[in-house]
Amino acid sequence: MTNSSFHAPAQCPVCGGTMTVTRLKCSNCGTELTGNFSPCRFCRLEEKHLQFVETFLRCRGSIKEVEKALGVSYPTVKNMLDAALNALGFDERPELRALREEEERADILSRLASKEIDVDTAIEALNQLKGGK
Repeated sequence: MTNSSFHAPAQCPVCGGTMTVTRLKCSNCGTELTGNFSPCRFCRLEEKHLQFVETFLRCRGSIKEVEKALGVSYPTVKNMLDAALNALGFDERPELRALREEEERADILSRLASKEIDVDTAIEALNQLKGGK
């Protein structure tokens, strides 16, 4: 057996049910525990969501910095953020979503006014926002 480790799947590849951790082993002394252990919320993320969350945190939550780090547009970053939040089980209440969308609209227009983004990018972002993602 090699010393490499793999990301544990959160869903059963056969039926789609939730996988549980039933055995843990210390790689240093060999101590083993068996039982039913709940993995942390982040351990259940798919690799693509986990990489996004790590990038988002490294960029200290700055969407502009995430755009640069990943080489993607503002709407793409927002979609990736929404997908990661959904994967973590953070569903929004409708009134919070409406408030957040209004703040995003204002941010897009502010970025356009300060020439951080061009008109085409602003239109794309506003259309994506209007489309409900």
